Amino acid sequence: MNKHPIYILFLSLIALTSTSFSALANLSAKHSILLLGDSVSASYGMKQNQGWVHLLNEQLITQKSAYKITNASISGETTTGGLARLPGILAKEKVDHLVIELGGNDGLRGYSPKKIKNNLLQMIKLAQEKNIPITLYQIKITPNYGPRYNKMFEQVFMDVAAVTNSNLLPFFVEPLITDPSLMQEDGIHPSIKAQPIIAEFVAKQFQQIMEK
Repeated sequence: MNKHPIYILFLSLIALTSTSFSALANLSAKHSILLLGDSVSASYGMKQNQGWVHLLNEQLITQKSAYKITNASISGETTTGGLARLPGILAKEKVDHLVIELGGNDGLRGYSPKKIKNNLLQMIKLAQEKNIPITLYQIKITPNYGPRYNKMFEQVFMDVAAVTNSNLLPFFVEPLITDPSLMQEDGIHPSIKAQPIIAEFVAKQFQQIMEK
């Protein structure tokens, strides 16, 4: 007996709906790396889809990786701002690993290393209370703040990583600053040309996270 066209349409819709739910399930099953950063991770001076985080997520999709990066980076963000926002993010988002790329704006504003350290320690404590592993970026700032402040500033990240047993990664901007074509005019933010380079560099750094 020939099936009625409406019946066929009904079956087709069920199949499509099932496929859609399956795709959503696969997305929701992915492990999430929460990136809490500032302008260098927030596509400053360019469109969001030109930034390294978007490019790396596209790469992860192509590779059918079980991981995705949830980008919670905001231009101008400090460790104080990150600490204020983190509890709300952790309450709403599924987070399997926290990556903190903050401190640059604190340093540029001459904030006390003690204050920066305390903020980072509190952020890490919030994550550890939820059994979330942490990776911290070693942030560096321009040398015009003087050797004493710069040394104290950079020591903060090493001390925090050691005390909290967090993974410490070298800052991905540092290899770029000697090439003006890879930096924007301000000399602080990587250019559009640099974004694919950063994406590849960070992909290698994150490999140790994704292998756990």
